[in-house]
Amino acid sequence: MEFKTPDRIIMGDDIVAQLQPGFFSEYGKHALVVTGPRVGKTTMMRTLLDTLMRDEVSVTVYDGVSSEPTVAMVETGVKIYKEAGCDFVVGLGGGSPLDTCKAIAAMSVNEGDIAKYVGREIRGNLPPVICVPTTAGTGSEATKYTIITDENTGVKMLLKGEALLPRVAIVDYTFGQAAPAGVVASSGLDAMTHAIEAYLSVKAQPLTDVLALNAMRKILRFLPEAYKNPGNKRARKEMAVAALEAGICINNSSVTVIHGMSRPLGAHYHLPHGISNAILLMTCLRDLYADAEEKFEKIARHFKLLDGMMFLDQLDELVRKCDVPRLRDFGVDKQEFMDMLPKLAADAIASGSPGNAPKEYTEQEIIKLYTRIY
Repeated sequence: MEFKTPDRIIMGDDIVAQLQPGFFSEYGKHALVVTGPRVGKTTMMRTLLDTLMRDEVSVTVYDGVSSEPTVAMVETGVKIYKEAGCDFVVGLGGGSPLDTCKAIAAMSVNEGDIAKYVGREIRGNLPPVICVPTTAGTGSEATKYTIITDENTGVKMLLKGEALLPRVAIVDYTFGQAAPAGVVASSGLDAMTHAIEAYLSVKAQPLTDVLALNAMRKILRFLPEAYKNPGNKRARKEMAVAALEAGICINNSSVTVIHGMSRPLGAHYHLPHGISNAILLMTCLRDLYADAEEKFEKIARHFKLLDGMMFLDQLDELVRKCDVPRLRDFGVDKQEFMDMLPKLAADAIASGSPGNAPKEYTEQEIIKLYTRIY
């Protein structure tokens, strides 16, 4: 049993501006900053750039990462990284820029198409990766995973390897204050899914159990307030901590059937990842209940509830408070969805994540779960 985190985790209000002088120059002389077009125009970006330049680090910015990172975005980033002579990578933003920056680092030293690394351990002497999240949910700043969409197949590829674990995670509470309400809900429910799946996973271990329960408690209490009242700084701060805790959990215990089903659903219908998880959450957990009843009872005792079903009721209420839409609200046609089920189920099983669940899933069982969520 092994427990891994980034080498350094730095947390605090306005902490990027307060980093010790020379902090960034410890990792290299020329940084590629990977972000999205919106975040790239914010004061968060200006603060990061000012701190890098204070440390006499040259900077090249790649701000072409959209909400769903693709192979083409990674290839563009690698090209910019090499041509500019960069020697480390800084990701700023939500899960998409952070996943992209890890993939860029990986492919800056590995040969060939990134798709060939699906199912293989990504290795190599990667340049240092520093992740600075601006949303509270994906936990990518603390994981050895990256999810990149293959435009040719429409598959969200799960890529993994110890080499992908960021060298540093910087969680600046003030950076999370600017996230719009919809992003807060989506990313917060993603973090909740991470915590619950890591707790139920067959790979769960004592340290992840503690962090998972702690993250669940924070999210149940603070996500509704962070969503409804953007000015509540404490709620946003607690969600940032919970997202980090949940990210550490999945880095060590992985995810299960919900994420396995969420990735193909999101890839085919272009749904935000957290929303895909939220749509699946209650259906999948109720399906798992009988096989993980002891774990659900432990969660209930942690929350001083009578039984695990009461926890599921509270979770259901949380999803409702976050105004999670249904598939039909995204214009998904029922017949087209039914026709797509065999491929969705095959992709879910192929991801490997359902294999971490406390019950065994077949493609037919996955199809039944997909059918229930429509």
